[in-house]
Amino acid sequence: MAGKKTPGVVITGVGVVSPVGIGNERFWSNLVAGRSGIGLLRSVPSESLPCKLAAEIHDFDPLEYVYQKKFLKVMSRDIQLGVSAASLAMKDAGLATGKIDPERLGVEFGAGHISFTPDELVEAARDFGDPTNRKGYTRWGEDSLGKIAPLWMLRQLPNMPACHVAIEHEAAGPNNTITSADSSMILALQEAVRCVNRGHADAMIVGACSSNIHPVDIARISLYDNLSRQIDPETACRPFDLDRDGTIVGEGAGVVVVERYSHAIARGADIYCEVLGVGAGCDGRGYENGSGGRGLSNAMSAALKRSEISPSEIGHINAHGKSTLRDDFVEAKAYHRTLGDHGGRIPVTALKSYFGNFEAGSGAVELVGSILAMKHGELPATLNYKHPDPNCRLNVVREPQRLRSSVAMSVNRTSMGQSAAAILRAV
Repeated sequence: MAGKKTPGVVITGVGVVSPVGIGNERFWSNLVAGRSGIGLLRSVPSESLPCKLAAEIHDFDPLEYVYQKKFLKVMSRDIQLGVSAASLAMKDAGLATGKIDPERLGVEFGAGHISFTPDELVEAARDFGDPTNRKGYTRWGEDSLGKIAPLWMLRQLPNMPACHVAIEHEAAGPNNTITSADSSMILALQEAVRCVNRGHADAMIVGACSSNIHPVDIARISLYDNLSRQIDPETACRPFDLDRDGTIVGEGAGVVVVERYSHAIARGADIYCEVLGVGAGCDGRGYENGSGGRGLSNAMSAALKRSEISPSEIGHINAHGKSTLRDDFVEAKAYHRTLGDHGGRIPVTALKSYFGNFEAGSGAVELVGSILAMKHGELPATLNYKHPDPNCRLNVVREPQRLRSSVAMSVNRTSMGQSAAAILRAV
């Protein structure tokens, strides 16, 4: 049983920009109402793409959330989503500029591959001429490179979300970027907790962002992952269901403010929950899944050990729930290996059924979902779970239900086997 010792590191602010809603209230109300954010792909032509569905954010205007508007020209959509979610989280935490020593405020952010749009290079490419003409390469160096915006590369660098967030909030403390795809958010949380525990910061802005709403991304992902071929957006993404046939691409960002408990209390902050423990692991076999999710098992075991709790105390699991045959099976196997009999009894929700998978950002939005679930004492259902897969044998939540415990575990796992698990407890 977890002890009654004083909390160490707590979460005092939450911000989310997602296909299910922007801001905590809209996001939460749509989750508990079972409203999916998946629809027909509208932002780009989809005729030649392998999947015609996506979870897009249609009502996002960065001008409403980004303070340093002059930097918008060097922010890709991924970065805009992350910076906006950070502004929402800091506002929610009540940590306005000047309320904390800048050198005691840090940033830990997860990001992934950031695609550029063809129009950014069209003028430079126009002068390239006939690709069979060797002289064209000389012209590229002499003439075309000069037509690329000098700051073009800043839109594509994965460390830029952390940089822009730091500039927005005058965070001069520790600053780092995690690029570990789906597991990035929880790994960023792990490092942020370490920074606070080491005494290097009093508060950390922790988040992750990504957008896969891009023709090249969708084509690229389809080469190594299973995208759903369903035509009905309402039932396309169905984690752990027997009839699942793949995931759906999406976009979004989630951010939390992590703070030393004594610092939060001293400034009178409202506290969502305590970070009990975070663990990480890797299968080492990637796509082969030969280890059967051992990396995820190791991550959960480490998180449980650091949290000093038993599996019986976990009130719900916020699953990775990618909705592919391979990944869901490996994930379920890891739960049974690590949690024993509790692996089939603990309530499980898979929020990707609402907004698909967008790697680093989806893990962040899922973590926000668990935090808000603990705040409201209610667990959102997993959408489209109609036919349980006998190879998974999990207690997947089909209807919203009251939480039985104030402890939550959120997990994420990449296709290459990198895994992370976080255990939180409402305060």
